[in-house]
Amino acid sequence: MAVEIEFKFLVQKSSWLQSQARKTAVVFEIEQGYISTTPEAVVRIRLKNQKAYLTIKGKAKGPIRPEFEYEIPYSDAKELLSLCKSRIHKKRYVVHFENHTWEIDEFEASNAPLILAEIELNHPEESFRKPSWILDDITNDHRYSNSSLSRTPYQQWKNHK
Repeated sequence: MAVEIEFKFLVQKSSWLQSQARKTAVVFEIEQGYISTTPEAVVRIRLKNQKAYLTIKGKAKGPIRPEFEYEIPYSDAKELLSLCKSRIHKKRYVVHFENHTWEIDEFEASNAPLILAEIELNHPEESFRKPSWILDDITNDHRYSNSSLSRTPYQQWKNHK
């Protein structure tokens, strides 16, 4: 079974925007649509630059969850996206920091100005250092999941930061 071990963090906006890491990162444009967003399974379609993916994620237990991702034809993904009521748009920056890869998402449209960072690990207890622009661990706060943000955008939150 494919397993994802991922921790998610808030990002300090001004520090990130001025960082050398952002200036040298590999950047992707991402659009995601959700076919299912139940607690048991999330099914999404993702366009990432000129590639497309179907991803199925199982129920999370802390930072661990089953994940299956398959590249699919771009034209099929465009058609499937038309069936999705909930979507998100973001820019993803891929940064290498001290032997780990960080993915920083700058959300657009109704999720702006939210910026989140994710790190995938080989096991839940694996140690890593956080870059200076990393803030609070929000791994267990499901409001920040992409599927949740597609249904309840950040700008609709009463107390968003």
